[in-house]
Amino acid sequence: MAAANDSVKIVTVASCSNLRDEHRFHVAVSGSYGGRYNAYNAAKWPVRAVIMNDAGIGKDDAGIVGLEFLDRIKMAAATADAQTCHIGDGDHMLAHGVISHVNKAAAALGCKVGQKVRDCAELMRAATPPTEMPPAISDGARYILRDNPGEPGLVCADSIGMIVPDDAGKIVVTASHGALSGGRPDNAVAPDVYACFFSDAGVGGGMDGAGIARLAPLDHRGIPAGAVSADSAPIGDARALYRDGVLSRVNESAARLGAHPGMTLKAFVDILTAAARPA
Repeated sequence: MAAANDSVKIVTVASCSNLRDEHRFHVAVSGSYGGRYNAYNAAKWPVRAVIMNDAGIGKDDAGIVGLEFLDRIKMAAATADAQTCHIGDGDHMLAHGVISHVNKAAAALGCKVGQKVRDCAELMRAATPPTEMPPAISDGARYILRDNPGEPGLVCADSIGMIVPDDAGKIVVTASHGALSGGRPDNAVAPDVYACFFSDAGVGGGMDGAGIARLAPLDHRGIPAGAVSADSAPIGDARALYRDGVLSRVNESAARLGAHPGMTLKAFVDILTAAARPA
């Protein structure tokens, strides 16, 4: 096992999309879920190694598929169990997280399931930085599924960062988790959308319900919102959430309109759309 390089730091970020040049060749603990796009962002700079959140793993192993993706370039990567730490919060993951999965490159460094995230990150300081990029991938997409006069439009966005001001008054299905970035209040859902939906990133939103934390602030704004079970549709794929997703949590604004856990997201969107049509 190689010795750790004293110049290598362990850095934390809320998301792999927050990685910048100053993180290059250090070990990153990221609040992102361990999907391909987040893994690609980690490799793009590149960081030396990365630990992400498993988001409850979910359908099609969507919360951990980035590990095998990074093995292609021999980049050490692991995920933390969403039930042991807050998704979307790299600091909390480093302080409290427990490793749920490691890739081959990380295992070769001594990283293993059940290890504390901090101990795994320390071992990763000895990793060899990747020397090549993984295969290029799409960064996700926005889809306008419906835009009929007299009813709210329907937008599917693979990332919460794809919500735009023009989405005001629309029903938005985003395949991101519903956590607050770094656990802090933010304005990621800035427009006055008609309703907004997320992945729950694991049973109950993971530890302390971190993966569904945005539901309450949206309720305070009177915006119906809910989280789709990660076991019913893969996190990161908004059209799959809309097509196959089953609601696991809803806020009070959504419940007053007929939403409840166990209902399909598509069925509730149909209710919202019908209720908005002129009599």
